[in-house]
Amino acid sequence: MAATSRIRPQSMMFTLFGDYIRRRGDEIWVGSLIKIASQFGLSQRAVRSALSRMGQNGWLRVHRVDNRSYYAPTARAKKVLEEGERRIFTRRSAPWDEQWHLLVYSIPERKRSIRNELRKQLSWLGYGPLSSGSWICPHDVEADVWSLVQGLGIESCVETFSARHEVGSDSRELARRCWDLEGINRRYRDFLTRWEPVLTEMEGRQDVSDGECFVQRFLLIHEYRKFFFLDPELPPELLPEDWCGIKAGNLFHCLHQVMGEGANRYFDSVFEGPPARRKSASRSNAPSARRGNLARAAS
Repeated sequence: MAATSRIRPQSMMFTLFGDYIRRRGDEIWVGSLIKIASQFGLSQRAVRSALSRMGQNGWLRVHRVDNRSYYAPTARAKKVLEEGERRIFTRRSAPWDEQWHLLVYSIPERKRSIRNELRKQLSWLGYGPLSSGSWICPHDVEADVWSLVQGLGIESCVETFSARHEVGSDSRELARRCWDLEGINRRYRDFLTRWEPVLTEMEGRQDVSDGECFVQRFLLIHEYRKFFFLDPELPPELLPEDWCGIKAGNLFHCLHQVMGEGANRYFDSVFEGPPARRKSASRSNAPSARRGNLARAAS
């Protein structure tokens, strides 16, 4: 039965390539994608249209064997998928040195599109707007920042500094001004409300099918990965006392693991890669977990 959801085909592709296809040689037959998409109520036409757009936008490449088309991520897409995986599965844990990293820019109005792209990418890197042309970040991501600046060709428009916050509001209040922490925390609470009952159900059932595991795990990943576009991964010293991000992360990892075995069995049953790679495609994925450990892992 198709899952009831509002999943856009392109978003589905990023989730599939990030959590499944990358571990099986990076390439997949379009027919496999169409079959998987049907689980979410997406038509063959919608899938082919999304693949075409992603190819035109530099996210996917295609090659054909006889009359079959196989899709794989481009180098650009692989970089995004790798960073997305890091943000989901490896949280920043180093102690904060109380240094703020400041970026100041002055970009002419005629380069508005570049300015907008800079802001978008700064948010992705964990920066927040202190003012219209000044952004701050508690993490040292200088190498990534200058790679971004050089890629946009705006070296002459940007300056960066490192400093301590000495006068004015305290650091936690400063963080509250620069990031919508209340809004992010509300979304974490919604995530917990949505998925804690699923954990309880998984603990009590022994008849969960592989297909159900796949659909539920896919929806879990699809929903949780939105947080790495939102959450700047601030140090604990800067977060609200009732921050729900850690609990939500623990719940995600627990469910991702326990549904992994069944989900991967389902995916392997519909997956088809290029002929030369089928035998060598890796099927090593997240190990299964004992159901008795679920509540402890999610606490």
